[in-house]
Amino acid sequence: MAKKKITKKKNSKGNAKMAKKNTAKISKDEQIGIHKGALSTLAKERAEFARILSVVEQLMKMHINALKELGIDLEKIAQKQAAAQRKGGKIEDMI
Repeated sequence: MAKKKITKKKNSKGNAKMAKKNTAKISKDEQIGIHKGALSTLAKERAEFARILSVVEQLMKMHINALKELGIDLEKIAQKQAAAQRKGGKIEDMI
């Protein structure tokens, strides 16, 4: 004979009460520490992102300069593409 598994249903009100209890257990000082730690981590991430962006910008400038030396006028190409977009043409057709 198979046994029936009895499970309890959790409702959203019960989960909300549980979350309030968990938050109440954390002291104000701990909450402040958590938020300060998060801000510190995010500030470091932002600084790293800015550093990476700087490297990408430098690499793009190097490639732009190399194309200029090879006789490619990127400004002219960009103007053609902008004009094509205004006319409703596809960029793929321009390339």
